[in-house]
Amino acid sequence: MARVRVHQHVNPLSPYYRQEPTPFDVSTFADPTLPLHLDIGCARGRFILRMAAERPEWNYLGVEIREPLVHEANSLADEAGLKNLKYQFANAMLFLGNLLAEIPAGRLQMVTIQFPDPWFKNRHAKRRMVNTELVDAVIKRLAAGGKIFVQTDIEFLADEMFELFRADSNLIETPIDHNPFPVRTEREKAVEDKELPVYRTLFTKK
Repeated sequence: MARVRVHQHVNPLSPYYRQEPTPFDVSTFADPTLPLHLDIGCARGRFILRMAAERPEWNYLGVEIREPLVHEANSLADEAGLKNLKYQFANAMLFLGNLLAEIPAGRLQMVTIQFPDPWFKNRHAKRRMVNTELVDAVIKRLAAGGKIFVQTDIEFLADEMFELFRADSNLIETPIDHNPFPVRTEREKAVEDKELPVYRTLFTKK
């Protein structure tokens, strides 16, 4: 299918993106009992598209604020026959808690946040996806022993995101210098091919 063209940036505080999402229903997966991997800010969703094929013992949910990319990604998942993969349009910085409200306890076992929009200007800092509300929503639903993997190539953003998660005493941090998955994102490949640094860390819920 043709690649959908979208704006690289959308303002998450504009009225259109203040729509509260319907809570996600895990029964839409072929086997709802599988552990859930949540990829927040999944963009075109290629990372979990490949993960769903390589590790079918997991279910995958991608969350993205640019709605056309969600439709494109769900079409690709359907074409690939992946019954363990879904994408959802939602503004994660405001409404991740609403989206995850009906995820069964203990089901969410992996969360990935990879190369989110840095919104470089100070006056746009409030648009950054990872904020206190998002962190609280993730930790509330994450299973005991569940993991959160965060990576970016922007140093100041890494410091900001890592500190937000570090502030929660329910998490144990394990700094890492590699991607623990068999798949890399498109952004990750581009950065590493240029031999530029990627800042990464891994948190585990006590």
